[in-house]
Amino acid sequence: MRLMVDTSRVQFMVSKAAEPRLELNSQKQKVDRETGQPQWVVGLFAMDETDGEVIRVTVAGEQPKMSQGQPVLVRDLEAIPWSNNGKSGVAYRASSITPNAQPKAA
Repeated sequence: MRLMVDTSRVQFMVSKAAEPRLELNSQKQKVDRETGQPQWVVGLFAMDETDGEVIRVTVAGEQPKMSQGQPVLVRDLEAIPWSNNGKSGVAYRASSITPNAQPKAA
């Protein structure tokens, strides 16, 4: 089952630029199992009308080109709960993260 996150009321801003997602105990970059494309991790500040928090989102493909503080659009955000050796959390994955072209003020 895929747990998709409704991002229609969430604004995203880059908190840390994309870096390679590395395999555990290795310096080798992970690749997507289905596409074979390299995986990247982007730190995003997610904010809605009540609060905000920083999340790390994995995306596959070309390295996303964006800088800290830049507003972005996140497509197909998926929450992936995990539990391993007594630790647990939520991992996030998206189909794309792209710059959000804000309309210019008149």
